[in-house]
Amino acid sequence: MKYLCLGYLEPEKMNARPKAEIDAVMSECQPHLEELYKSGQLIIDAGLSFETKSLRWLNGKVTVIDGPFIETKEMLGSAFLIEARDMEEAIRVASLHPTTQVGAGEQFGWRIEIRPFHYFKEGQVS
Repeated sequence: MKYLCLGYLEPEKMNARPKAEIDAVMSECQPHLEELYKSGQLIIDAGLSFETKSLRWLNGKVTVIDGPFIETKEMLGSAFLIEARDMEEAIRVASLHPTTQVGAGEQFGWRIEIRPFHYFKEGQVS
């Protein structure tokens, strides 16, 4: 089964820190990412831009609205897709991500949400 893992952060907390401090914390991430990559269960890993658009059918036409659209202090910062037998294994694999391995991330509200990924129609991946 595939699982979508969403990484969250609190941008106000990160933006309040000096760039050098953020860069130092981010440099701690790479070894943990390498472990996640070596697991053989990662399908795709992506960082997300804060630029957001929302498409919505409204009054008979598609309307585009600028975002982000969250009502919490958290922001979605990354997404990755993994393959795992069950949720327990998905938790083990997702736990390799820097979000749960870099202690300094706690002060920035880093966390991961894991959701089973269901296909409506599975395409071919090359």
